[in-house]
Amino acid sequence: MSGVSDTPVLRGRRVTLRPLEPEDFEQWQRVRRRNREWLVVWEPRRTPGQPDPVEDRQAFATRCGSRRRERQLGTGWGFGVFLGEELVGEMNLSNLIRGAFHSAHVGYWVDEAQAGCGYAPEALVVVARFAFEQLDLHRLQVAIVPRNTASRRVVDKVGFRCEGQAERYLEIDGVWEDHLRYAITAEEWAARNAELTREWLA
Repeated sequence: MSGVSDTPVLRGRRVTLRPLEPEDFEQWQRVRRRNREWLVVWEPRRTPGQPDPVEDRQAFATRCGSRRRERQLGTGWGFGVFLGEELVGEMNLSNLIRGAFHSAHVGYWVDEAQAGCGYAPEALVVVARFAFEQLDLHRLQVAIVPRNTASRRVVDKVGFRCEGQAERYLEIDGVWEDHLRYAITAEEWAARNAELTREWLA
């Protein structure tokens, strides 16, 4: 991982991934407000009393600062997904652990107005290339509530393997939800990166 900037800019065929900064607040706020009903059912609830980064500029700046510290520590890499200058979603590597695990979890969301355009699978391939070829990870995992068909289409398009269902895996919108667990390993990436690059990035 030596030589990896803590503010990397990653490019696909159409999308650009870069860390969100406090200056992105207004645009991020507009997109998140517009997509509240689309997203809230798939996300954990905020801790009571915790400020909402969608409505509180300082809370958003704190979120950006926390993500920067994660990048500096090598424990997480959060990216806004942009189409030109337009924010269309986020793609995040979290819970990055080295040692025998050498893996990370991937989470993402996309603007409902842009859903179905292929931006999320393209961004997933971009972040997988970064994870395997620059961060030298061995495995990426994605956990998805079974009825979240939009998110499942993203991993299906990229060809992540479904490894089964974990019962009551994560607390989502106040409920402990079962999740389907998807994964791809470095060996699979090595075998498929030319195909995925040609299909999504070239």
